[in-house]
Amino acid sequence: MTLLSTPGGSLRGTSLVTDGTTVHRFLGIPYAGPASGVNRFRPPVPLESWDGVLDCTAAGPAAPQNPESPAPPGAVPRRWSEDGCLNLNVWVPETGGQALPVMVWIHGGAYLLGANSDAMYDGARLAAAAGAVVVSINYRLGALGFLHLADLLGDGYVDSSNVALLDQLEALRWVRRNIGAFGGDPGNVTIFGESAGAAAIGTLLGMPASEGLFRRAIMQSGTAERFRQPEESARISAAFLDLCGLAPSSAAELLTLPVEQLLAAQKGLEKRFAAQSYAVPLPFQPTVGTPSLPAPPLDAVRNGVNSGVDLLIGTNLNEGSFAVEMRPPSPADPGYPERAAAVLAASGIPAAHAGGYAAALEEVLQREPAGKELLESAIADSLYRQPSNRLLAARRAAGAAGKSFAYLFTWRSPAMGGKLGACHALEIPFVFRHLDAPAAAFLTRGSAPRRLSGAMSGAWAAFARTGSPDTAQLAWPEYGHGRSTMVFDDETRLEADPRGALRAFFEAVSPLPAS
Repeated sequence: MTLLSTPGGSLRGTSLVTDGTTVHRFLGIPYAGPASGVNRFRPPVPLESWDGVLDCTAAGPAAPQNPESPAPPGAVPRRWSEDGCLNLNVWVPETGGQALPVMVWIHGGAYLLGANSDAMYDGARLAAAAGAVVVSINYRLGALGFLHLADLLGDGYVDSSNVALLDQLEALRWVRRNIGAFGGDPGNVTIFGESAGAAAIGTLLGMPASEGLFRRAIMQSGTAERFRQPEESARISAAFLDLCGLAPSSAAELLTLPVEQLLAAQKGLEKRFAAQSYAVPLPFQPTVGTPSLPAPPLDAVRNGVNSGVDLLIGTNLNEGSFAVEMRPPSPADPGYPERAAAVLAASGIPAAHAGGYAAALEEVLQREPAGKELLESAIADSLYRQPSNRLLAARRAAGAAGKSFAYLFTWRSPAMGGKLGACHALEIPFVFRHLDAPAAAFLTRGSAPRRLSGAMSGAWAAFARTGSPDTAQLAWPEYGHGRSTMVFDDETRLEADPRGALRAFFEAVSPLPAS
């Protein structure tokens, strides 16, 4: 057992040896008060200190969520609790030094799923290899984290649609107050996350209240454009009320309904969105025009919010392959070109330009794309790659003092006969050094190159430590006007503006708006 005294109180954790380094582990540390009862749909309540020694030897509960469907191979339902979900885990390498860099992980899951206790996010190996304190946090999900109630419940709920983000800010404030007791440097905090976690980071970059809470950010398959206007969020809230069997005048009953009933209504909403989307159904998103998020994050970035933060951002080549290969076919589905056009239209590309996108992809591939290939690429570009490029462009337009670095992950998974390619989330076990973990087996098949994992986790660690991902193995320049991008594959290499014809197409058809 390991005992530690923090400003909030004393903790009891455990220790383990990983890759030759002793790592101290503290799990399920509460960073805010209960999120249930009078606190439901409200900003997190700062945690008071506790008496005695807090047992932190087992993971805390996840945020309330429905079981994953379809469930990944070997997955088990997550244990959740509305009361105790606002917790975090900390891994501390025994390096003999103080003021270690701090890496705070924000998990993904479409703002519907996930937990800091997921095996793939175990931070022990990364902490040992990086010489960093690794933290992973939970935050509220789904309706409990994003339901827009300002028009229905009044002033006390003006930020109900963003409480998940406010949870993340409260966790970062906890880190600032307490991480020094773990040997971490509160002035050298890097937030990193994947998918919805990276989208949350893209949003945090545009939130004025986040300034000063982190020095660096790593976005894996993220965007700064995942939000809704209040009017659209209000329509979703009305649909959610209807699924709960409530009239708008009875919205206050949401405060006392059993969580299971809220999750059942949430599942109904998820199904409606899934039926309307050929990409990734996203019923819950942050809302702009609110006290915590007054402007769209991209606009805020262009106006200088968090301009001093260093950014490392990238995507995987085949981000859309899961959506294409795993979606049950329907006789009502149109052909792949029509579905690709619908995906592009949903991202603001007029249908008249769908042919131009196919031509740009053909230029990149040097051949005519197959139907599935066209749809998968449209999903990848619309939801991930081009939003990442636009964020890089916004920072450049703002004259950001922070440095910017870009990557593209192209190593192909052998799963499903190679159909998934460099799919969404494939890079996670490379970053966390879990290529041999059971949770990674479906995608890696025991064939993933360890050298690639070492290169990625080493670059992430260097970036967290110094603000540059340069290592002895990788010479990685800033993105700059040459759009220098590190391509991670069996043989990692530097390229200028990979797949540039697609970037140019999006810039021409849907240019970044002027300030």
